[in-house]
Amino acid sequence: MTVDPNALTQDFPSPQPGHRRPGAARYVVPALVAGAVAVALGVYGKVHDPAGTVFNLAGFSSTSAMKSWLATAAIFFALVQLVSALMLYGRLPGPAWSAALHRWSGRVAFLVAVPVAVHCLYALGYQTYDSRVFWHSLLGCFFFGAFSAKMLLIRSERLPGWLLPIVGGAVLAALAIVWLTSALWFFRTFGVTT
Repeated sequence: MTVDPNALTQDFPSPQPGHRRPGAARYVVPALVAGAVAVALGVYGKVHDPAGTVFNLAGFSSTSAMKSWLATAAIFFALVQLVSALMLYGRLPGPAWSAALHRWSGRVAFLVAVPVAVHCLYALGYQTYDSRVFWHSLLGCFFFGAFSAKMLLIRSERLPGWLLPIVGGAVLAALAIVWLTSALWFFRTFGVTT
């Protein structure tokens, strides 16, 4: 099943003759929201006095192990999002339920990423003491900003067909680098532990 990326996502009324087409605000507002979210998270992480720890889930030996496994789950579901998006755009064959798979894998990826981000921001803050930590902090904030923009753009009508794949790709790339600079680093440094 292929989906027209320019199709309406909701039952928006057809524009009446003489009505203006949506202007640049449909692009500028999501971009401004993305910037505001990313900057707000970065500023909070920088000015907040790190608490050291926030929570731990039962079954994990440390908070770092918990965060690494949750981040790994997030990147797994983000990769499912990539494959299901390729199915939706007709680049890969896929079942009729590809759209549902895409939506739900994105929801799960986001939901498992949130506790990791909360812990990182509250317990550790925005840090820049080495390049790995700097890129992790910067792209962690960028990820949530780009995700916010994507969620706003999804509900816009008549988007150019290239826009959502670009924004979705930016979200995935940011999450991948965040995972590489945190979970993969943890597993390589301390071993694959729970």
